[in-house]
Amino acid sequence: MELRHLRYFVMVAEELHFGRAAERLHMAQPPLSQRIRDLERELGVRLFDRNPHRVSLTEAGALLLEHARGVLERADAAREAMRRIRPGESGVLRAGVPPDTTPMALRTLVAGFTARIPDVLLELHELTTASQLAKLRAEELDAGLVRHPCDTVGLESSEVVHRRLGVVLPAGHRAAQQGEVRLRTLDGSALVIFPREMAPQLYDHMLEACRDNGFLPSAIRHARNPHFVHGLVMSGLGAHLNEEPYDELPAGLVWRPIDEPRLTWSTSAVWLPVQGGEVVAAFAAAALAGLREVGHT
Repeated sequence: MELRHLRYFVMVAEELHFGRAAERLHMAQPPLSQRIRDLERELGVRLFDRNPHRVSLTEAGALLLEHARGVLERADAAREAMRRIRPGESGVLRAGVPPDTTPMALRTLVAGFTARIPDVLLELHELTTASQLAKLRAEELDAGLVRHPCDTVGLESSEVVHRRLGVVLPAGHRAAQQGEVRLRTLDGSALVIFPREMAPQLYDHMLEACRDNGFLPSAIRHARNPHFVHGLVMSGLGAHLNEEPYDELPAGLVWRPIDEPRLTWSTSAVWLPVQGGEVVAAFAAAALAGLREVGHT
């Protein structure tokens, strides 16, 4: 039995409504219902009586609620005790950021967080969206900065900010002459994109948007290091979708906006509900300020 399943159960028991409970947990209703069914199967009892008009606790559910609240209170107290003995006068905030976060965004993030919470050490980790989500759920991170779409079931999230993507091309590519590139004019070109395991849902979303606009890549090449990406594009081995570059591109490459608004970096801060509070709120505010500094809206 996992603590998060008990948290889900307590939330439904307090609301007696799966929809409202799912809203408070910042997750969709079907996964919440499935987690409760999983818990009932594990315990071998029915915890809720359900009908189209109301949800009520069974006798077993009422008994579990008494125990679950005590377990969760003790778990929260233990977690808070561990937080207080971390290095630093008031602790450490372990936070993940995307590998391609720009220097200006990081500078604004760190300065903003330090100004708000000067007695907490900010420990930043360069991690992909998938790695951040895994470490958050394993409680190896306190907060993250992730790209959407992604699976944030069971996590709380800040506002999502967006930045439109464009395409990096060799200067001699036929589409480089367009002020705004129509994706269909890239049809037949290869695509250079990050490996799928870095952010699976975002990867699939980007390929779907390309297909919907008539861009069917002749090949897909994976790269994560900017120098390698630019080397592939410069060699004529593919086009690369990304935000407008922070630094000047190497000679022979150009960046052009594209005609598909669905292709954006959509980013938010995320954290486990039990790890929320003033420190995480300060990180989220500073992170969004950093992103806005470099063009996210």
